[in-house]
Amino acid sequence: MSLPVNIEQILNGQTVEWERIECKQGWNPEDVIHTIGAFANDINNWGGGYIFIGVAEKDGIAQLPPVGLHAGSLDGIQKELLNLGHKIQPYYASVYQPYIFAGKHILVIWVPGGDNRPYKVPSTLGAKGQHRYYVRRGSSSVIANQQEELLLLEMAKRIPFDDRVNHHSKIEDLSFGLIRSFLEEIKSDLAKEAAHMPLSELAQQMRIAGGPPEALLPLNVGLLFFSEKPNKFFPGAKTDIVIHQDKSGTVFSEKILTGPIQQQLRNALSFIQTNVIKEKVIKVSARVEAERVYNFPLAAVEEVIANAFYHRSYEQDSPIEINCFPDRIEVLSFPGPLPPVTKAILKKEKRIVARKYRNRRVGDFLKELRLTEGRATGFPTIYNSMQQNGSPKPIFDTDDEYTYFLAVLPVHPAFIVNAEEPTEKELQVLLYCIKPKKRTAILKKIGLSNHAKNYQKYIVPLIEKGWLAYTLPDIPTSPNQQYVTTEKGRQVLG
Repeated sequence: MSLPVNIEQILNGQTVEWERIECKQGWNPEDVIHTIGAFANDINNWGGGYIFIGVAEKDGIAQLPPVGLHAGSLDGIQKELLNLGHKIQPYYASVYQPYIFAGKHILVIWVPGGDNRPYKVPSTLGAKGQHRYYVRRGSSSVIANQQEELLLLEMAKRIPFDDRVNHHSKIEDLSFGLIRSFLEEIKSDLAKEAAHMPLSELAQQMRIAGGPPEALLPLNVGLLFFSEKPNKFFPGAKTDIVIHQDKSGTVFSEKILTGPIQQQLRNALSFIQTNVIKEKVIKVSARVEAERVYNFPLAAVEEVIANAFYHRSYEQDSPIEINCFPDRIEVLSFPGPLPPVTKAILKKEKRIVARKYRNRRVGDFLKELRLTEGRATGFPTIYNSMQQNGSPKPIFDTDDEYTYFLAVLPVHPAFIVNAEEPTEKELQVLLYCIKPKKRTAILKKIGLSNHAKNYQKYIVPLIEKGWLAYTLPDIPTSPNQQYVTTEKGRQVLG
């Protein structure tokens, strides 16, 4: 049965980091069991890894096309793999499948992070082999040192939230259609087989369901991606987008997104691209071509929002908050980053490589869908796209207790409206009020009703700027009150 991933993309390093890939030119069961143990222990919560048998590697990178395996050896290797699972303490069953890739036979072993970690594997397969803990350091599987052993034992007390069984759901809460759409989008070979599989079997093959066969239940990650209403199970699994018309935040419109989180992410990006992102053409002297800039570069917006979906906690009821102001976009998620990322590091570093992840399975699915980058968290992409657009540097912040993570993208300077530069309506009012006029007449002149909201928006700001003044300053609410253009206002008119 095929694996729920795109093998070609993984081998080309497009969806999975190289540290999570091990290539073996030939079959060496001792090396393989060490790597299975290291991936299963998943000390960094990266989501385990993949072992490719029949593929050579150089400097940790797959060498393609593969050298391949003899077709007659595949059955024997799979039987040995089954036996290797029993040599691991506690027992661990990896998932493996033969493939024909570039005309060659290869074997792919999928090793998700285990639920019963830490796992010990024999240091050698001989009679004198001792069972040891193995972990990944870079692209190598090595025996854990004392500090790493203590960390593995501590991690044994908890399973990442997205990888836990959800006891408040049932297998029918997973959508067969959403699962098939995902497999077809990532071009997994499992997509064709899925049409003839029962939902329970397909969910088990994708590792989005767990528990005994007689009481199979969805995992949290399965409900987040493949249920129609994830917020039924996780109240905070939604996105709140607010578009502010001014810096004060008093005039705004709001949109709340729900549904599978990959759809929320795409809908959020589409909404912002349509309603917020703008382009401006700037003529540059002595140059034929004009310069095109954006108020917010799309690549930076995509990474900042995708990071919020990847790294937030779905245990908390707080949604992702995206506030779009004229001068900035703020993306707020809860809680803050995991150690060793600190507030100081966020303010100084352009490339932040986290060693621990809150949602190992959420990250895997987002990477398969090309909705987020690898474990460098996309920070270089954000910084580079802001710089290339001529925008100010992004701002990342958290508090001392790591209760939130805030990402701020400042607007490009070309889109900053000069507060002293009058709008067309302001000029109309100033010109009309050369001779004192009442509020009703002023608003009528610019085509608006005598409503408090219009008064606050179009008359009060002119008074605050000193361009307009009361004729009765001591009794501003007088029914006889009128407004007159000041000397400063006349200067604005020129």
